[in-house]
Amino acid sequence: MSSPNLTALALFASLACHLFFKKYEPTDVPRLVGLLIVPPAVVAYFCELESGNLAMSLLRSYSLYYSGLLFSILTYRISPLHPLSKYPGPLICKISKLWITRVASQGKLHQYVKSLHDRYGPIVRVGPNELSIIEVSLLPAILGSNGMPKGPLWDGRKISGKKGSQAKEAARGNLIGSRDPEDHAEARKAWNRAFNAAAIKGYEPILLRRVTQFIEALGSRQDATVDLSRWLSFFAFDFMGDIAFGGGFELMRDGDKDGMWHIMESGLFLPTLTQQIPWCIGFIPYLPVGKEMKALGKFAFDQSKRRVQEGSVHDDLFYYLLDDKRADSATYPFPLVVSNAVLAIVAGSDTSATVLSNTFFFLLTHPASYKRLQLEIDQAFPLGSKEPTDPALLANLPYLNAVIKESLRLLPPLPTSMQRAPTPGSGSKVIAPNFVVSEGTSIIVPPYSLHRDPRYFSPSPDEFIPDRWLADEKFTVNGDAFIPFSMGPANCAGKNLAMLELRMIMACVLQRFEVRLADGYDVRRWEAELKDYFVMQKGSLPVVLTSRAAQK
Repeated sequence: MSSPNLTALALFASLACHLFFKKYEPTDVPRLVGLLIVPPAVVAYFCELESGNLAMSLLRSYSLYYSGLLFSILTYRISPLHPLSKYPGPLICKISKLWITRVASQGKLHQYVKSLHDRYGPIVRVGPNELSIIEVSLLPAILGSNGMPKGPLWDGRKISGKKGSQAKEAARGNLIGSRDPEDHAEARKAWNRAFNAAAIKGYEPILLRRVTQFIEALGSRQDATVDLSRWLSFFAFDFMGDIAFGGGFELMRDGDKDGMWHIMESGLFLPTLTQQIPWCIGFIPYLPVGKEMKALGKFAFDQSKRRVQEGSVHDDLFYYLLDDKRADSATYPFPLVVSNAVLAIVAGSDTSATVLSNTFFFLLTHPASYKRLQLEIDQAFPLGSKEPTDPALLANLPYLNAVIKESLRLLPPLPTSMQRAPTPGSGSKVIAPNFVVSEGTSIIVPPYSLHRDPRYFSPSPDEFIPDRWLADEKFTVNGDAFIPFSMGPANCAGKNLAMLELRMIMACVLQRFEVRLADGYDVRRWEAELKDYFVMQKGSLPVVLTSRAAQK
């Protein structure tokens, strides 16, 4: 076979491979390896027949194949033939998701995506087949009840060594990761019951006990420097342990002696990367990576097993997941319960602790807001005569709720990764009369960018101004653009419990203590240390607390 014919054969094979990838998007290891290894090996066989030199044939065929494949992919992605060619965005993002993956590894994806919207507008191409959108009129068709199911990002977060039917069943019923609308709706039923008004009423004594423990722990450390962020993490972890597993976590009492909090936060890093390039997920079990994620899974498995064996004295999340019946009258399999336990741990503790820490940071750096909120709490709950634990009264404190909303607006706990995509097999999704999203295209809605858009929040959208939520005509506030708990069928199931938790902790701390930042703390550190690892992670917040009761 002549050299030109061999070159043509290698390039033809690479083009065919690209077309196959484009249509079927395989992520399983056997097909990926087969497509990347077998075709150039066949070409090498023909080359070897001509040259008699196997080593040179292999080198030549693989070089031609990969060069052709790379050229074909890159040319298509930046060409006018690509369905997203008309949308603006950095060239490097149009070519590959590897750049976004690098940004995500540094924990600053939320800031990077916002910078792209500042430069390019409300619709930005952030990947070869992905758009970021902060156009509020489009949100219902993306996130709403008639919107799209979750996108491939969620496939990239399923890091597990399990295979077979059990793994498929766990993935099918996992609340946060399910990409099938019917499966998600079925999984959501138990969570809705676990967080309805009656269930939350049952959780109130548990919350009160943990809040009291938290206040006592801080009181024993007054007049000394305390890492408030760490203590809020301990509180949130202990409380979620009560809600999810019927108890068993005692970080406020014993400290993180077993490294549980570290395991949880470390376990979120690798999925932050793989969610950007979900095609790599099949290789992860074969690589020496992800030990933190596996440790998080083992921790959830051990706690779930303990809960099943020991039972619980109150109706916790496991009660609803284990005793609930699905449409097929089958109980939830244990792997599914474990995967939902991971969700409960992360969504219920890490996010609450971060929102509380953010809110205290904003108050401590805005003394006028601090004093105004403390006065409101004192008037509603006089110091020494009434504890600030009445849920109904807390829910009706206007400035308290304005402070929490403003904190959630500026630093939402899920800053970037709300992704949706057309249902597989549907062909496309009509978002607007002149906006059709083809299958294979993903859409992200980044709350961090949306919440700081001056079209929806002005003036000074990057500044902490709680008054904007108090019907002040000086401010523009578009409530439809405020989605810290997401929106539509996949919104946060535990939103009402989370808001109760935030209000009660804020009120109790401000009633009992005078809080100030520790001497020498650089306030620029706080946002510099925040990391967007799917959920927002935080650094330390050193403060000094003084009992107000001692001043009376």
